[in-house]
Amino acid sequence: MSLYLCVFDSDKDICGVDVGHYSDFGAFRNAICKLLENGIEGSKFPVLMLHSDCDGEWSVNDCINLEKELTEIASAFAQMPPQPFQSEWQLDTAKLLGIKPTNLNESFIDVDGEPLILRLITLCKFAQQHDLPITFQ
Repeated sequence: MSLYLCVFDSDKDICGVDVGHYSDFGAFRNAICKLLENGIEGSKFPVLMLHSDCDGEWSVNDCINLEKELTEIASAFAQMPPQPFQSEWQLDTAKLLGIKPTNLNESFIDVDGEPLILRLITLCKFAQQHDLPITFQ
């Protein structure tokens, strides 16, 4: 099963990020917890880390704080060495697109092979610009 984060306008999906499997999002958050929160989930990045990954939404106000959290995480991950891709689909996508991570940011990708953290930051900005929440699908 795949995790899709999206912005809806009425019933129309107007922007979204296909994260991949729920376990891929879990691996992303586990890395944040281990490397940036000293193993205490949500201690530095509560909006990202403490929200269920299978239900609900991030409100527009949440998106403001989420963007700040993701920007801080991206800055820290940019200074860290890459780690191997963990899913078969990630390995296949990386091979197909010639992706070779040079830092930890690039070690987490969406299904299109784009850096996940940058896609999430863009989604937060989009949600704020359109005054709409990000919904978990």
